[in-house]
Amino acid sequence: MRWKGRRQSTNVEDMRTTGRRSVGLKGGLIGTLILAAIVYFIGGDPLSVINFGEVTNPAETGQEVPLSAEEQEMGEFVSVVLADIEDVWHKLFKEMGMAYREPKLVLFRGSIQSACGFAQDATGPFYCPGDEKVYIDLEFLEKLQTKLGAQGDFAVAYILAHEVGHHVQNLIGTMDKLTSVRSSGASQAAINQMTVKLELQADFLAGVWVHHGQKMFGFLEEGDLEEALNAASAVGDDQIQMNTRGYVTPDSFQHGTSSQRKNWLAKGVQTGDIRQGDTFSARRL
Repeated sequence: MRWKGRRQSTNVEDMRTTGRRSVGLKGGLIGTLILAAIVYFIGGDPLSVINFGEVTNPAETGQEVPLSAEEQEMGEFVSVVLADIEDVWHKLFKEMGMAYREPKLVLFRGSIQSACGFAQDATGPFYCPGDEKVYIDLEFLEKLQTKLGAQGDFAVAYILAHEVGHHVQNLIGTMDKLTSVRSSGASQAAINQMTVKLELQADFLAGVWVHHGQKMFGFLEEGDLEEALNAASAVGDDQIQMNTRGYVTPDSFQHGTSSQRKNWLAKGVQTGDIRQGDTFSARRL
């Protein structure tokens, strides 16, 4: 992705100089965040799959942890991606006769308190509608870089665009559909099915961002789309469950199959039309 020297968002709260540091894999920006989605999309505690050692908590000792050059680059990269996402959704909301409210991106290390509760590194990337913030522990994501075959920096851009897709859903009221189902006393299987539709729509919205972002900024490099599509496929519920359990239970899916995730992301990229992303009314996901 072409990103260096471009505008960075001012909506980034970098909290990485405090919090627990953990022992993890080392690497540059490319490949550092590639498998971020494995945590968020796994539908459970990723520590059941991977165990990592921890060192001391600088916050407990009153010490601040300086950012390395690689960590600073990570922050700059996601700041540029967030800026592009902001510009695209401002444009699309204006075309819909609406005003886009920008979310905050919180970069943290180890653990942090959000309006949705206490988040730890095992939580993975998530969007909290309570404070309209996206939370990402970049250091924890680094530890996962060798756990799936997804590669490339644009996989990271897709992950962030997916999370902001949930913010878009929050602004237009789509998240209310899931809230309504949960409060209706529906079965867990029905709630899971609704959650899948919500997640697949967020994948579609990430694709819509790619479509319009490329037109506005020309940020794509050779192989970028393949990186995003590969990442979407790699974090399908069926593939995650097969890799971690050795078997698949469709009723427990909460994010969609590899094929579904890849297809809805691709549809967003191809059409760029938010009206074509109604996963809730689709006869076939």
